[in-house]
Amino acid sequence: MEFKVYDAAFAKQHENGAIKAMPLVSWDIYSQYFLQTNVLLHDVNSLHQIANKNQWKSVWDYKESLQDETVIVVTDAQLKIVFASKNIKKMNGYEAKEVVGNSPKMFQGAKTDLQVSNEIRKAILNKVPFEKNVINYCKDGSVYNCHIKGFPIFNHKGEVTNFIAFEKIAA
Repeated sequence: MEFKVYDAAFAKQHENGAIKAMPLVSWDIYSQYFLQTNVLLHDVNSLHQIANKNQWKSVWDYKESLQDETVIVVTDAQLKIVFASKNIKKMNGYEAKEVVGNSPKMFQGAKTDLQVSNEIRKAILNKVPFEKNVINYCKDGSVYNCHIKGFPIFNHKGEVTNFIAFEKIAA
């Protein structure tokens, strides 16, 4: 009985033209969002695995950083890249898997300011956070101004296990 009332109301609305047929264009929007969300979740899960493996004492909010176009790069204590978020390609043309195993120096070149590089190196040696703008190079050889916030990551024993950098294109 309840369905008959519903069907009658639906038929009346349809006759009055209140319901319009529309193409499903929202699927395109949804699929883009869905793909971006999957990439974000993959990056967050990878970061959690690294954190757990190395027993990080610090807790980072990866989701917020990755959602605002920030690239996250994690190195081991010897400064070899062990993780780069997938959005690194948008910033400099490199796939995340291309940079893993390399030093962040791979992004530097002739126009990179040596004084800034030395200041970053000193902060790393002293195991202190830093925030700098540095000229980096894209995969195609073009340059970009990169704003980097870098932090040493300590384990529960107080040892540096990794370094993490939050990077964005600087204005």
